[in-house]
Amino acid sequence: MANQSQKMVYKIVLTGGPCGGKTTGQSRLSTFFENLGWKVFRVPETATVLLSGGVKFADLSPDEATKFQENLLKTMIQIENTFFELGRTCQRNCLIICDRGAMDASAFISKEKWEAMLTANNWNSVELRDNRYNHIVHMVSAANGAEDFYSTEDHACRSEGVELARELDHNAAAAWIGHPYFDVIDNSTDFDKKMNRLIACVCQKIGIDTGDRLNVNSKKRKFLVKSPLVADSEFPAFQDFDVVHNYLQSDVRKAQVRLRKRGQKGHWSYIHTIRKFHPTNGQSVEVRTQLTHRDYLNMLPQRDDAHFTIFKKRRCFIYNNQYYQLDIYRQPTHPRCRGLVLLETYSAAYDQDSLLASLPKFLAIEKEVTGDPAYSMYNLSLKEDWKTSKRSC
Repeated sequence: MANQSQKMVYKIVLTGGPCGGKTTGQSRLSTFFENLGWKVFRVPETATVLLSGGVKFADLSPDEATKFQENLLKTMIQIENTFFELGRTCQRNCLIICDRGAMDASAFISKEKWEAMLTANNWNSVELRDNRYNHIVHMVSAANGAEDFYSTEDHACRSEGVELARELDHNAAAAWIGHPYFDVIDNSTDFDKKMNRLIACVCQKIGIDTGDRLNVNSKKRKFLVKSPLVADSEFPAFQDFDVVHNYLQSDVRKAQVRLRKRGQKGHWSYIHTIRKFHPTNGQSVEVRTQLTHRDYLNMLPQRDDAHFTIFKKRRCFIYNNQYYQLDIYRQPTHPRCRGLVLLETYSAAYDQDSLLASLPKFLAIEKEVTGDPAYSMYNLSLKEDWKTSKRSC
């Protein structure tokens, strides 16, 4: 496990369509982290609590359905806050697993009504989605890729057919597009491996080294994309963000320290990241900390003058049950970054031809650049020539 200077409270949302493995996933995550000595809280699904009281969506008028979603969200936030406060005061590292989260409510009403609801309650998507939770994991419904295993038995509140289940699965994923740490766990493996992939992706984000205990091969892959890009209308549903990266001075040997500011419509989230490299095998572990605006401003003066500030537009979308981030570098920047577009995703180690064939067809992929130092953000931001710099990585 990564060295931590203080207790950690990690808030994760498990979402997804019907029969995706959320219930089993909560149980497996709980057991795994309790065995590591963590305290685990499981926040119940608010909608199930309310629907089990006799509410039926089909019986509600459009106005009643909207008001129900608003009250459901208020109730969810209050229930979650109770568990978040318990996590804050807990003496041990704490994992809080939310069965769905705030943005799931947006999947059940129109975009216009959702925006009106946000305005009426002084909410915004950056706070509800990005700043409220550390990590979102979407468990793809068995109705999408494992149809033989899709069932509505043993679930009092579930009656969806396969087609409706697929639609609900798509809508649940779309609601969370844009969260900075969003993983999609599909049905490309058997169920036990699906559960292992869930645990592994949570451990990877926290910075816990699981070795080969979970036997997963997924890693971050990076691709160079030719510009200009196709029109926005050619993309699936997406969310765009403004992203600003600054590297900070560091006294830690073999470590990179950076600040990230990421936002939409004037609302921002702030992350401090320390990336440490193993002295012999070169592998790295990242430790991320969410910051307040004040903390961010206090750390900015520690900027490393050897690096340019990096400005990007980040476009997040899902294509064939795979989550992608498209980074479009913006001015002002080093000349080496002009016109640069990089696509990132987490993928199993397929052979090169299979991997390239699975990528979005509407993007002109030039080549894979995973591990290529010419495309590491650290080297891209260096003011001097990274090829001759002692600072390059």
